[in-house]
Amino acid sequence: MEPAEINAGTLYLRQLRADSAIDDRPALVEAFTDPVIRNFVRSYVVDSLESAGEYVRRRAEEWDRDQRYSWAVAEPTTGELLGEVGLRKLDLAARTAEIAVWVRPESRERGVATTAVDAAVRFGFGALGLAHIDYIHEPDNGASREVARKCGFTLLGPDGENLRWRRITESG
Repeated sequence: MEPAEINAGTLYLRQLRADSAIDDRPALVEAFTDPVIRNFVRSYVVDSLESAGEYVRRRAEEWDRDQRYSWAVAEPTTGELLGEVGLRKLDLAARTAEIAVWVRPESRERGVATTAVDAAVRFGFGALGLAHIDYIHEPDNGASREVARKCGFTLLGPDGENLRWRRITESG
């Protein structure tokens, strides 16, 4: 599937970019210096324009391979990168995925994560025909717990050291 853009009202979801029109790399480097993001997103090191460019390339390749559909969460009028949301561990045959989201510090507590997650979930159910989407986070991540609750996920309980939430498509 070709990358899709989503108008989420107060936000715009688009591919991460590093080109002459939009360059998300500086904002990615800045975001990944945030202690909160570093604490909860440990699997990536984005500490230079080069590593940020690799991050952007990786996300595009994951989309091409139908492994992860990831969007830059952007301010619609300026294109400023506010965060990222994605459907990871995407299994189109099994019709399942997990949601993942992070938001830059200056964009927190404004509903950015909730709006982005809701838009990505609607895309997963509507455009991809997913049956369910899980949201997994560490127990001490109160922000993720609130996003899951506000976006209609149901807590299933512990999953190893994390908590697992699930949202099932309304169409059955």
